[in-house]
Amino acid sequence: MSDEPRHPLLQALWPEGVRPPSVWAVLDGARDPGIHLALIESRLEYRSLYSGRIPRELDRASPQLVELPAGHRLVTRLLDVGWGKSWGVFLVTDEPDNLRHHLRRWLRVRGEDGRRYLFRFYDPRVLRAWLPTCTPDELARFFGPVQRFICEGSGGRSVWEYGIERGVLATRQRGVPSAVPSA
Repeated sequence: MSDEPRHPLLQALWPEGVRPPSVWAVLDGARDPGIHLALIESRLEYRSLYSGRIPRELDRASPQLVELPAGHRLVTRLLDVGWGKSWGVFLVTDEPDNLRHHLRRWLRVRGEDGRRYLFRFYDPRVLRAWLPTCTPDELARFFGPVQRFICEGSGGRSVWEYGIERGVLATRQRGVPSAVPSA
């Protein structure tokens, strides 16, 4: 066991001494073409949150859902290459069976004007701004089977962890010291 501190994201997703539920990422293929390549090279199963027959270019730019095994090379790549670039968000659940279906419900939302809008909840900048504005009912619906959402802070200088405690949003922020190893 190394004496070096683990990256705060790894501490949030896989706390030492705790067997976590399932860990997933929703990665925004539109942010960087490297995301699609990283998913292919990971050899993990991943699925677009979009459904139906969509053009290949749109599929590559769509939000992709992937389960992350602890210590997998994709996790290292997300930290080494994508951290601080708003590549996506992470989540922890003990009910992965309907996770994609649940998350798909949030791709489009109705605005106060009654119009429908694309909702990029998988962009850490959007998630950090939106969650604190939610009512307890909205939080319960959005979280659904998700225990925690975890994302990078501005510029990757922190890790934000969101959950629900006693019906309200619980937030934890951890700083990311410079030169913290990813794995």
